[in-house]
Amino acid sequence: MAKRAMIAATLAVLISSPAPVSSFAARYQREGNVIGRQATRLVRAGESLPEIARRFGIGFGAITAANPGVDPFVPDGGRRIVLPTGWILPDAPIRKGIVVNIAEMRLFFFPRDGSRTVSTFPIGIGDLGKETPVGTFTVIEKIRNPAWHVPVSIRKERPDLPAVVPPGPDNPLGSHALRLSSRALLIHGTNRPWGIGMRSSQGCIRLYPEDIPRLFEMVGNGTPVAIVNQPVKAAAAGDRVYLEVHDYGDGRDLYGTALKVLEEKGLTGRTDPEKIRKASLERRGLLVDVSK
Repeated sequence: MAKRAMIAATLAVLISSPAPVSSFAARYQREGNVIGRQATRLVRAGESLPEIARRFGIGFGAITAANPGVDPFVPDGGRRIVLPTGWILPDAPIRKGIVVNIAEMRLFFFPRDGSRTVSTFPIGIGDLGKETPVGTFTVIEKIRNPAWHVPVSIRKERPDLPAVVPPGPDNPLGSHALRLSSRALLIHGTNRPWGIGMRSSQGCIRLYPEDIPRLFEMVGNGTPVAIVNQPVKAAAAGDRVYLEVHDYGDGRDLYGTALKVLEEKGLTGRTDPEKIRKASLERRGLLVDVSK
């Protein structure tokens, strides 16, 4: 817990500046189940991984997992890092509306107008013991400049908090919020952008301050929302088979999970077991070609 607090404090200094941030708009034409393209980038002098992550629409956990051994706060200038900007779409009961994959801390939005596009945003999720729930929900209310009605449980932990925090820079809900059919569950902005890509909320889903207005305008009342937990995803694209493995931190055997996912999709015969094993052990959250 002390290490997490130190990371949070450092992130807060690095990327909580009120200055506008140019975030990477991740909207793609959807031909199959693989979107985006993995990229690399040279670190410029004085840059940190969290700053780069925010600029390219990536969360803290994703960029650090993709670049093991790189100091996230003081990386070597001129070092080439991986940008995890390619994704396999999660398996979900819907392909119109919002799909959230807790394991990769990412939200996908599929328009309901029939167009074959998908937009995707990094998110922060519920902390340990306050996990974001899995299930199927509906957007029931859209709120601009939301006030935060502080739950009794939080006020017991933080008696200094008022019953209601009005809209403004101190409001942890940010500038916009989407209330789901489980009324205590919100998708909202944040005044703590360092928490994106981390377990940092009371169970709600947080977006970067520059991303929540974009999602807010895309989504209407009645939009379905599916929240899933899939640390392993697989898909074929052309003659290649890709695996995406995320370390969810619960010690599960992800090699066995990967084999099961590939078998269910009928892709096992096209893959190399050693490549699967390596991706499952490394758990970098990258698109890995595991084809024979």
